[in-house]
Amino acid sequence: MGCRVSVSCIGDEEKMWLLFACGSAIFAGVTAVLAKIGMQHINSTIATALRTGVVLLFSWLLVLLTGAISGIGAISGKTFLFLILSGCATGASWLCYFQALQLGDVNQVAPIDKFSTILTMLLAFLFLGEALTMQKIICMLLIGTGTFLMLPKHTQAKPQSTTKKGWLFYAILSAVFASLTSILGKVGIQNIDSNLGTAIRTCVVLVMAWVMVFVTGQQHNLGALNRKDLLFLVLSGLTTGLSWMCYYRALQDGLASVVVPIDKLSILVTIAFSSFVLKERLNRRSGIGLGLLTVGTVLLVL
Repeated sequence: MGCRVSVSCIGDEEKMWLLFACGSAIFAGVTAVLAKIGMQHINSTIATALRTGVVLLFSWLLVLLTGAISGIGAISGKTFLFLILSGCATGASWLCYFQALQLGDVNQVAPIDKFSTILTMLLAFLFLGEALTMQKIICMLLIGTGTFLMLPKHTQAKPQSTTKKGWLFYAILSAVFASLTSILGKVGIQNIDSNLGTAIRTCVVLVMAWVMVFVTGQQHNLGALNRKDLLFLVLSGLTTGLSWMCYYRALQDGLASVVVPIDKLSILVTIAFSSFVLKERLNRRSGIGLGLLTVGTVLLVL
């Protein structure tokens, strides 16, 4: 009887990363809509910088509460380097993602960002030695096809304004940097507490975000921020922090090629939430694309 309990407990512990990955997807899905509302009157670069400040406070508070701060002196040079590189990639991804969100609809931007799943699987195969099985290849095709179908036709046929081109460009860049973030982050948190790693990375993102604010001269527009904008930016920062904590906890124990796709299921939460709050709707073509994307992601976990 004792052996059975022991084996069961070990199995439960090994599966905890799956629960953390699902939690990451839920919080990330809500984040996009909250951030979209919070950026109605200010530039996306300022919004990113303000949100990152909230995430930073949240992440270091968690580090202190869990006692992970004691491990800061044991961080190796290699780990620190990859945490910094991961933070830079995250900062670039965030800046591009929220710029895309400001220019386009949530239902347009979110699917393109999920394309990073395919890039992550390829990079995990090349640099982390994770197997690229036939099942994963089929899933990549499903996710890629689904993403393409969710891309609105008019962005290809009628470039009516630079705004339409702009959101797509930034969304693609966001996906590229997000895939690099996952690989660099996987290497960076192998030998330290995931909460501590997240907090250190967030410091890099915060510096990068505020540098961009001052380089682009957006600091003069801080006065345009109203209470509603600030409230939703703070809420989006909190959900981002929760998503990050779950994500990197899952990434520490699970395969990057599986954790990332689960996290990308946040698109279901995003679209449901944006439909309810922002009244954005999917057409039939996008609905089919969402279905393929979801099936491809779920198959990766089976």
